Amino acid sequence: MIPLSDGLRARHFPFVNVALIVANVLVWLRLELPHLDAAVGHWSFYPCTVNGSCHHTEPWELSWFTAMFMHGSWDHILGNMLFLAIFGKNVEDAFGHLRYLAFYVAGGFVACATQTVMTLAFGSSAAATVPMLGASGAIAAVLGAYFLLYPASRILTLVLVFPVRIPAFVYLGLWFIYQLVEAYGVFSAHANGGGVAFFAHVGGFVFGVAVAHRLLREQTIRPRAPALTQPA
Repeated sequence: MIPLSDGLRARHFPFVNVALIVANVLVWLRLELPHLDAAVGHWSFYPCTVNGSCHHTEPWELSWFTAMFMHGSWDHILGNMLFLAIFGKNVEDAFGHLRYLAFYVAGGFVACATQTVMTLAFGSSAAATVPMLGASGAIAAVLGAYFLLYPASRILTLVLVFPVRIPAFVYLGLWFIYQLVEAYGVFSAHANGGGVAFFAHVGGFVFGVAVAHRLLREQTIRPRAPALTQPA
């Protein structure tokens, strides 16, 4: 299901969200497209560098961050930026610019750490050498926060070729369940961890829900629309 709009206009211009999209696109156009394989190989994150079973040009303390701005194909970056554009603006609106930036980066780190732990603990040694890249872990954190902040918004999405409006809590709930099922399937069936880093999505989403829940309880963020349920 491809999201097209959430129907909510942000109260303030989403400077940080736009800057993140621009940064990702510029990295793709200026760094990756001319030398895609070399850029991916150099700036991606490798789980095996954490436990020292392999060595890489860049230390993992840096590569987890640079990997957040790397993508492997046009559909990879376009899909990620579409989700970020639709869901990020109102999360930034609720969090505020600087808090949103810190949240986004922290979400990317948690997502990377989740996938790394699962790969090193349950994957094969070959899986730990597969490069991790993409903004989807950080974006998953944004989706988790949106899930809690704006559950009643209606996501205009394409189902096959038909535009349909789906409540955000249904759309994102189904998205999360899919990631969870796929994450379990990858490791239980193959224990290789290759392909899509589904556990990064799971970890990022849970982190986003947890952070939004905490900030709502502390009344330090203000979503534009009231949530269907308030945290206890």
